[in-house]
Amino acid sequence: MKNLSPSLFSRSARALACAACLLLPLGAAHAERLKDLASVQGVRENQLIGYGLVVGLDGSGDQTTQTPFTVQSVVSMLKQMGINMPAGINMQLKNVAAVMVTTSLPAFAQPGQTLDITVSSMGNAKSLRGGTLLMTPLKGADGQIYGMAQGNVVVGGAGAAANGSKAQINHLSVGRISAGATVERAVPTALGQGDTIFLELKESDFSTASRVVDAVNARFGPQTAAAQDGRVIRVRAPLSNDERVSFLGALESINVTPAQVRAKVIMNARTGSVVMNQAVTLDACAVSHGNLSVVINTQPVISQPAPFSGGQTVVTQQSQIEINRDPGKVVLLKNSASLADVVKALNSIGATPQDLLAILQAMKASGSLRAELEII
Repeated sequence: MKNLSPSLFSRSARALACAACLLLPLGAAHAERLKDLASVQGVRENQLIGYGLVVGLDGSGDQTTQTPFTVQSVVSMLKQMGINMPAGINMQLKNVAAVMVTTSLPAFAQPGQTLDITVSSMGNAKSLRGGTLLMTPLKGADGQIYGMAQGNVVVGGAGAAANGSKAQINHLSVGRISAGATVERAVPTALGQGDTIFLELKESDFSTASRVVDAVNARFGPQTAAAQDGRVIRVRAPLSNDERVSFLGALESINVTPAQVRAKVIMNARTGSVVMNQAVTLDACAVSHGNLSVVINTQPVISQPAPFSGGQTVVTQQSQIEINRDPGKVVLLKNSASLADVVKALNSIGATPQDLLAILQAMKASGSLRAELEII
């Protein structure tokens, strides 16, 4: 028997109530460090990527008949080492896997520093556990080599298979190598132009930008900072590198009270999750909501042949389908000026998380939900 009735009201109520409890303390604005609100323009990470081979696997590597690029890579590597393979040879490799190596080159990284790297299988290898990554060049978006990677792959999972049975814990085709890459080339990073640096807010907001300008000018004097728009703030800084670094250290430590965020509701259409921030309010509206349930009851029906007739017993399945529709009711939702009131109003409807997606969209269309809807 399968019951498809949406009886998740209690879970929906608990989830929304917990969300309200977690978000209620955020109502009072609090100061944050400037380094948490903004970053210095030009100070950024750069993604690196490389193609390499992992060897030493215990028979869990790529199936070379289905991944010919693995064989080509091995032949090319051996050729560079002075070993020429005969043409047309069919190599059966079980202990080699083709992988992609990725990492991020942080700002101000210098040659000789080490980076953590992620090794991901790109073929059909069963596991990278116990493998060793061979020397792999890591390139940037400009095609230049900025690092070299090599080392033993650490996989956080485990698995076993025998006689058709298989058991696995976590992921086996992705691993990490701590300090597995060495920086070979530095990326020049300019801290501003002349006596000016630029701060970029992580979230564009004119009110927060204005507050940052006021806080910086109060700390370092008038005319030190000026906002160019809702995201970029121009700051006058010392010309000397030593003084500029000290200035940036003091600048990042300034406490700024950010402006209240925009009212926003995030809805996940795949999981039915609904998250809203403290600024969400609700105008008076009426909502009609009803439940629809489908009950499927399947029972076996056995047809027994007569004695000595030579027939066979036949088993069939007979299903009974019943659809129940609860009468809808109209619920009046009053004005709600706080998140707790909004959660209480939505819980009073008795809707499941999936139903809330449609109800909130209808509220937004009617103009009663004062928030921006974002579906992910």
